[in-house]
Amino acid sequence: MLRMLRHLAILAAAAMIGPGCVILGPDYDTPGAPLETDWLAYEDPRLESTSPLAPEWWTTTLRDPVLDRLVQTSVADNLTLRSAGLRVLQAQQQLAIAVGNQYPQQQDLSGSAGIERANRKTDDVYDFGFNISWEADVWGRFRRQIETASALVDASLASYDGVMVSLISQVAQTYLSIRTTQRRLEVGRYNVKLQEESTRITRAKLAAGATSALDVEQAQTLLYNTRATLYSLEISLQQLKNGLAVLLGRPPQDLGDLLGEPRPVPDVDPGIAVGMPQDLIRRRPDIRVAERRLAAQSAQIGVAITDLYPRFSIDGSIGTSVTTAGERDAGDLFTNDTFRYNLAGGFQWNIFNYGRLRSNIRLQDATFQQLLEDYRQTILQVQAEVENAIVAFLRSQEQLADLRSAADAAQRAADIAALQYEDGLVTYNTVINTLVSLNSQQDQLATAQGSVAANLVEVYRALGGGWEVRPSEDPLDLLPEETREEMQNRTKYWDREFDDR
Repeated sequence: MLRMLRHLAILAAAAMIGPGCVILGPDYDTPGAPLETDWLAYEDPRLESTSPLAPEWWTTTLRDPVLDRLVQTSVADNLTLRSAGLRVLQAQQQLAIAVGNQYPQQQDLSGSAGIERANRKTDDVYDFGFNISWEADVWGRFRRQIETASALVDASLASYDGVMVSLISQVAQTYLSIRTTQRRLEVGRYNVKLQEESTRITRAKLAAGATSALDVEQAQTLLYNTRATLYSLEISLQQLKNGLAVLLGRPPQDLGDLLGEPRPVPDVDPGIAVGMPQDLIRRRPDIRVAERRLAAQSAQIGVAITDLYPRFSIDGSIGTSVTTAGERDAGDLFTNDTFRYNLAGGFQWNIFNYGRLRSNIRLQDATFQQLLEDYRQTILQVQAEVENAIVAFLRSQEQLADLRSAADAAQRAADIAALQYEDGLVTYNTVINTLVSLNSQQDQLATAQGSVAANLVEVYRALGGGWEVRPSEDPLDLLPEETREEMQNRTKYWDREFDDR
């Protein structure tokens, strides 16, 4: 027994000394990427490039308590976000498996008891043993696999962050669309009332013989068309509420308890804090996903290179067996006479497939280069998204100011035309034109008010803001209590991990 242990120690030392410190393949270094030095509109006083982006940007920019509650509910209950958290947990377990591969890959404890009959005699047979097999990580194969799994854990966490950024922006955009649609309905109903009054006046003038039936028909045509548009807005409003319910992790239902009474579209400050373009590398989840997948693929090049070299392994077993043939019985199972062991060191070298192995190395390297170009392309696209969002937000504010002036002018024109028509100074065509213009201008104004706020949300989505509100990097903390309990009740294998948090 002692001699076997000495042999085992000698083989282990031989496997680990010298080449044991070698890690084949390229060492990963974060690549450079094309980045702007500043935003295109950096001279605009409304743009603050030095201030950091607030983690909960929606609370400081939109200042709407209803929206705050909706975001909080969605982060807690959204099923897509919960699924992303479970993918992080899966990646963490894959990392644990990769770490475990460094240690003996096979450890079997076996035993058996049976009956053997020969020459009209029946004997009992007992066997008990322990087997072990270990492939030494001479060239860094397992260490590179750990690098891959670790990078993929980071990538899955960044993907979770990306889902959260998208979720928060979708909740905010949907909420703003609901408030915008409610405002458009309010504007439409106001114009219906104006047109109903205009129709009443034409009927009164027709009854007095002061006008023709044409004015009445024109008035009714405009009125019914305006009423018809309200149905379309009501359909859109309910569809938006249904979409919001899904984002909140609920089936389509009445959200009156969460939305409350109709509210105005939140006013936003004209200035925005966007930071510097270099901040995007750290902040945007999709950039971090692309970079971490690149790191994982770099390690796979090293794994492929190790296939060119021999694999060294140690195999051994120790056990005992006994049969009741002769004078022995089961009590002799653990005596020295029945004890056996074997110990062997070996290697495996795939020397006849070097062409295929080299092709695999080239394949892994080409995949790395493709991911590198994708990473650089992602950074370019992200910068374009931010620039598009910034210019949309800045210009939509100026558009809103002009539309507000146009709506005020249209209101004054409609009031004047109505008075002049009653006095017989203008034809009803003038009234029709002013009423159509008023309805259109007020509807555009309501839409523009929502667009300014929606464009602000798009700016912060493009900047990658919002993921910082996640509780921690531990995937168990990303899951709600009911999900953890459901998993524990199903398998009973989560006790230690959940207790160790």
